[in-house]
Amino acid sequence: MTPDSIIYLENASIIQNNSIVLSNINLNVNKGEFIYLIGKVGSGKSSIIRVLNAELALSEGTGMISGFDLKRLKKRQIPYLRRKLGIVFQDFQLLIDRSVHDNLLFVLKATGWNDKVAMQKRVQEVLEKVELETKGFKMPHQLSGGEQQRVVIARALLNDPELILADEPTGNLDPESSEGILQLLIDISKTGRAIVMATHDYSLFKNFPARTIKCENGKIIEEKSAFNYGNNNSIN
Repeated sequence: MTPDSIIYLENASIIQNNSIVLSNINLNVNKGEFIYLIGKVGSGKSSIIRVLNAELALSEGTGMISGFDLKRLKKRQIPYLRRKLGIVFQDFQLLIDRSVHDNLLFVLKATGWNDKVAMQKRVQEVLEKVELETKGFKMPHQLSGGEQQRVVIARALLNDPELILADEPTGNLDPESSEGILQLLIDISKTGRAIVMATHDYSLFKNFPARTIKCENGKIIEEKSAFNYGNNNSIN
């Protein structure tokens, strides 16, 4: 563990329904790192995301996330941990009966903001970061899939998180929109936020190589930072 560690797992295990999903996990992620989390369906990618979000308990070992000890985490502390995290989902999970602006305002209210001027300012700031500053009045259904995912990223940024967990964020997008979302996430990581992106879309790796963690056979394996893109067997 280093002073810049945002995620630190040591000899960690994840158990669900009395079955070991992953064991002997050793992982350190520092501020500003962008990491791919890959693996087949059912290999444990989403389980790791759920553990980091304190949605699923860490069964064994050590786990530190943004200064919180996952083994000693009390239920009342979970909302405070989650304020340091931003979550980006594949299926957006936007409120369909509210505008983009009001979707973001809803989250600020739910996380304890009450200064109306500051709230309006923050909404505009995050919309500018995702290049949707003129779309705040639109309803989610009036946006493309890529634009909706940008709203989700804006929502994740509202409380200035140290870590963004992105679970298949390009899964429902066309290739061009996927590349735009990935570039946006990488740019966000350059501002000092750690980003862990679970994905099965290996086609993105060629243009956006990064540190890669693979879930396989109940373990995690650190892949090389850049794959041998000419050999698809290296990532299957």
